[in-house]
Amino acid sequence: MNETPQFGNPIEAGDNYKVLLVDDDVELCRLMKEYFARVGYQVEFTNDGRSGLSRALAGKYDLIILDGMLPTLDGLDVLRHLRRRSSIPIIMLTARTQGKDRVEGLDSGADDYLPKPFQPEELFARIRAVMRRWRGAALAQAESYCSGFLELNVAGQSVRYGAEPLDVTDTEFQILELLVRARGRAVSRDEISTVLYLREANPFERTVDVHMSNLRKKLESKGLAQIITIRGVGYALREGSNGQ
Repeated sequence: MNETPQFGNPIEAGDNYKVLLVDDDVELCRLMKEYFARVGYQVEFTNDGRSGLSRALAGKYDLIILDGMLPTLDGLDVLRHLRRRSSIPIIMLTARTQGKDRVEGLDSGADDYLPKPFQPEELFARIRAVMRRWRGAALAQAESYCSGFLELNVAGQSVRYGAEPLDVTDTEFQILELLVRARGRAVSRDEISTVLYLREANPFERTVDVHMSNLRKKLESKGLAQIITIRGVGYALREGSNGQ
């Protein structure tokens, strides 16, 4: 990290979330631990990739903040290993700022991506946005939505196609839920971005497109081709298998 951020007063109190920070910058970890303790977050940290992966898989955290460049195991490799076994929210925090690096991080399963150097208030806001989606899901009533053979359980945040489960990340679930609730109506990128990030879509940002592409691939891997793009309008879920 080229510049250590200035950690002032947090903008508001938070919930008692338990966060694992995996970053090789020891001073940054110490500052973040102190900063987030003031808003009720329990932050533990480790400074190498292998240790971070082992602790993340222990299943006792609500959120992972993951540096992209780590000793012993690269951050992207940690991310890929985690995504094979867990859908826990993950925010990449890294000095890799080129577009291709951001796309690779999101394509590998990150829920958000913040380049270094960063403002602590922005990181805090992004954490709150990610955790708000999880908290909302936890408080939601047990209900299911169906589209053809596709079924979403909102309370359990699970997806099934027929009798077979479909493994999706938290962000992908939110997108799929939007499409299923729309019942054939096109959902715009702005609508998706507002639900995911509490802001309209940036025309130069491909975050929504990357998550949508990942979700499409997962549907197609099960023999589905249900998400269609309506040029100039948005996305829609076509009922039935194989897009029929």
